Amino acid sequence: MAAGDPLSVDRRDFLRALAAAGASSLTACHRAPPPLPPGELAGPSIARGHRLRTADFPPPSETRRVPVLIVGAGIGGLSVAWQLARADFGDFALVELESEAGGNSRAGQNEVSTYPLGAHYLPLPNREATAVRELLAELGVLHGDPQAEKPVYDERYLCATPQERLYRDGRWQDGLLPHHGLSAAEQSQNQRFSELIDHYRQRRDRHGRRAFALPMALSSRDADLLALDRMTMRDWLLAQGLDAPSLHWYVDYACRDDYGTRSADVSAWAGIHYFACRDGKAQNASHDTVLTSAGGNAWLANGLARSVATRVGDRLIGNALAFRVTGGESSARNDRVIVDLWLSAENRTLRIETGQLIWAAPVFLLPAIFVGHQSLRHAAADYSYAPWLVANLTLSRPPEERHGAPPAWDNVLYQAEGLGYVIATHQRLRLRPGATVWTYYRALDGIDPRQGRQLLLDTKREDWAERILAELAPVHPDLRSITTRLDIYRHAHAMARPLPGLLFGQARQRFAADGPHLRFAHADASGFSIFEEAHYRGVLAAERTLRRLGIRQSTPRHEAEIG
Repeated sequence: MAAGDPLSVDRRDFLRALAAAGASSLTACHRAPPPLPPGELAGPSIARGHRLRTADFPPPSETRRVPVLIVGAGIGGLSVAWQLARADFGDFALVELESEAGGNSRAGQNEVSTYPLGAHYLPLPNREATAVRELLAELGVLHGDPQAEKPVYDERYLCATPQERLYRDGRWQDGLLPHHGLSAAEQSQNQRFSELIDHYRQRRDRHGRRAFALPMALSSRDADLLALDRMTMRDWLLAQGLDAPSLHWYVDYACRDDYGTRSADVSAWAGIHYFACRDGKAQNASHDTVLTSAGGNAWLANGLARSVATRVGDRLIGNALAFRVTGGESSARNDRVIVDLWLSAENRTLRIETGQLIWAAPVFLLPAIFVGHQSLRHAAADYSYAPWLVANLTLSRPPEERHGAPPAWDNVLYQAEGLGYVIATHQRLRLRPGATVWTYYRALDGIDPRQGRQLLLDTKREDWAERILAELAPVHPDLRSITTRLDIYRHAHAMARPLPGLLFGQARQRFAADGPHLRFAHADASGFSIFEEAHYRGVLAAERTLRRLGIRQSTPRHEAEIG
């Protein structure tokens, strides 16, 4: 399906397209394809989360008092706990809906390899991302001074070459920006786009702030830059005279990849930020190298959790749904926040009274959970979330290859429905390739997100499997016959969508602010979901909390939200 075409709007159209793909495959092969490989359909606990709709929870059977409560153990919540533990403060609890921490950075595992269930890489961090660099140093991945201009990174985590390739016009090419077979006019537009991005990358305002920084809170607030948040990325491209189809596909792919949303809907500020914000460097790698592992970003989530447990012990309460939050609206010192948790394994309600609540879960949950807090509940309604699908294909061997560039870690198909696949075993250095796992990504970005979530809920694993194999078959014709397992993982609310007006509107700024008893540590406080933003928001929330408690900090330096 072309990048500009809408996706199926309901299950009937989806199945019609699936049948057409199957018929085409049968016509080409003149024989029935091999049976579908086994697998499972999984994802964050839908049944547990949807319990909020009925609100039939038992009354509290126990009340605990905890000075600090963190709700949500994704990267944001883990980063809160990490920063609190680094200050030798351990009097907190960390609550998580799932049985384990990690959120979108968790991994799966089988007899072949670990593999990502969501986020799968971290670019070399900017010097601005001080806490990220300190974490990497603690984990032993960054060697030497974490604030050095060009640190040395552990070779085991630097993505092995080749890092990425694109399949277009019957052959693979290096890199993701199309460059084979382009007209002189398209090549000129690619160069013009590169120059514009480089201009933004180098630009500083009168205060010395970068135009597009990472974390985004450190970015310049010059008026012409803020105006970019009121238009779409596609419209910005057209306003620059950039209309080359190959360039628009590339930018569209980037927006779908990071934001789960097409360039025609993404804020131009967010779209340019994707390209212009990163300037991380390394002594032993090129600037565009990423850090990764077989399990994607699970090594980061696990490292955060391990660091917390080592310093202050296990603080996780898993399988716990926060279903009611009351109090904490006043600035009075004795105003307490009451959080009711449904412990699903025990089918009982635990009530926690806390003086400091750090909400590190997505903000779309607030209207169903928070009592009072009208301004926050209204602000949450301004957010929209992208539904995603992740599939892990276990292969008995690498498939047949088409012409061009050799297999890379990240492999993208031009104008495909999906975003391509990463190879979990790419980091392994071995002489004879064997079984492997491919992680395929698809953002359901061409329809209303609510329709996308319904499609995720209604569609069987077998239907998704057929669609994915049909999409990859023209490039890897023997893929189906060597796929021994195909697992589907659904993310109904994978990430906040940075639509025009969100990033510098009042709604997001409410979640970026500090309150006397309540603050937010999810990447939603930045308006888009990437590791650096979630980590920054978690560290910032921890520092604000410690300050509220009157606890001295050695190096608090992340209070940086500007105007």
